[in-house]
Amino acid sequence: MVKAVGYIDGQISDLADVRIPVADRGFLYGDSVYEVFRTYSGIPFLFDEHYQRLLNSARLIEMDIKQSKQEIISAVKRTVRASLPVTGEDVYTRYQITRGEGPIDLNPGLSLQTRLVIIVKAAPQWNQEFYDKGLTLAVPKLRRNSVNSLNPNIKGGNYLNNIMALGEAKKLGADDCLMLDEKGQVAECSNSNVWFVVGGKLVTPAGGNLDGLTRRSLISLLTDANIEVVQRPIHNEELTEVTECFVTSATRELMPVHALYLVDGSRIDFQAGGGQQTRQAMNIYKQMLKDFVKENKENAWF
Repeated sequence: MVKAVGYIDGQISDLADVRIPVADRGFLYGDSVYEVFRTYSGIPFLFDEHYQRLLNSARLIEMDIKQSKQEIISAVKRTVRASLPVTGEDVYTRYQITRGEGPIDLNPGLSLQTRLVIIVKAAPQWNQEFYDKGLTLAVPKLRRNSVNSLNPNIKGGNYLNNIMALGEAKKLGADDCLMLDEKGQVAECSNSNVWFVVGGKLVTPAGGNLDGLTRRSLISLLTDANIEVVQRPIHNEELTEVTECFVTSATRELMPVHALYLVDGSRIDFQAGGGQQTRQAMNIYKQMLKDFVKENKENAWF
């Protein structure tokens, strides 16, 4: 059984015992960047892509990461192995860089030492009903942060906007939220990208959302399979024309959406378990994962 462990300041311990100083800017202000990846048969999936996105997030908030790539990889590997996974088990890993510890002041100064924090636990086991039937989404009144105020491609530690939107969706009886931007265009869910079938075509929002790596991988896979994917702005008013819907993320993979509550309270229902194009995309992605494991056995961390 995977043991939940954490890493901070070079030390690995049970996750429940990990302590972050209260003067750390990650705690005080959400002044941090992070990535999450999971393993398949002990093989880290898209690790290099996640690391490059971490660097981009740091660049966007003008954070100078003091730890080298090798230091980060070494610490992540140590922490993963300390979770004592065995054959057949896989892990969820979150590694986060805070701007560090210093004066309690919005101005961070230039001399802070960035802090590496790592969390490793068992890979999530989502409710099977979410795959057999699907999620229920709701469009909250709360809007996604404007791109002009906070770039959605900063994968940072401040999730208050998402938390509030998710809370509103939960009160509406949904499993997750479908957030709109200030123009009324679809952005993303609380922590996943969203896809639709509109007019028979697969469509995913362009702009206002995180450049999800699962989303990016799926676009490439579908393109290679000669399946057209359209990336464009999707206005809230178009949602009544949607015939299929699913979400993508590193831990959910592809998860179908069964129902969607619109801003006016009306509900759209979709085929349980996903329609034809949703299921096709799910099958293509699953086959890619099988091929990935088969071709990368020598890269397993455990």
